[in-house]
Formats: sequence, structure tokens, C-alpha cells
Amino acid sequence: MELQGIIKKVGEVQTFPSGFQKREMVIVTEEQYPQPISIEFLKDKGDLLNPLKEGDKVKVSINIGGREWTSPQGEVKYFNSITGWKVESLEAGISVEPTQATPSATKPADGKGVFEEDEDDLPF
Repeated sequence: MELQGIIKKVGEVQTFPSGFQKREMVIVTEEQYPQPISIEFLKDKGDLLNPLKEGDKVKVSINIGGREWTSPQGEVKYFNSITGWKVESLEAGISVEPTQATPSATKPADGKGVFEEDEDDLPF
């Protein structure tokens, strides 16, 4: 799923006692009734926000999650979360993807170009 909008806020990295990290970004959609949407970037995905700034127009690939919680009084509540995993700047046409790439995707092997094929060993 994807959302598009203009960045309103890029938050700082939050680190929790367990070592878990997250970073939030708020984008404002460009619709008849613009909506501010908060998107979380978990662990190393927070680094995707480093080159971005307020006012940038972006497309964000997201996952939507939900969970159920029961209060001590027995009342059941539901919570949703929006988690980003890819950001594309629409102004510059730049895609901001995770920095951990597989070695075969970053440099050619045996002097071959990136798009040259090896033997076809796929089962289909």
C-alpha cells in the first residue's frame, strides 16, 4: 500500500531500553480534505528519513497493522499502526531504500554487467 503527501514533520530516533528503535514522520495528504498521517519507521528503516526534510513531496510504501488490547477493567480496545518501509521523493524522482543490499545487487560478479544473465537455473 502507498501514501502520497508532503512531509510536515520528521521526528528524531527514539531508542527504548530494550534497544528497539523507531522514528516517525508525518505527511499531509493532498486531497480535498488533507489528512495528517503519522507513519512509523522501525529499526534501521528510520535511516530512510535522513535525506528528507519538511516540505518534500513523497510517496511512502506502508504496511497497516492492528492489535487488540483488553484493559484491566475488561474493556476491549483496538489500535492501528502504519509502518513505512520505503520512501520515494516525488520532486527529485529519488527512491530512498534500505542501505543493506545484497552483494550481488550492488556490484557485478566476474566482470559481468549488472543486467547480464548467468545460466538460467530457475525451475520455471
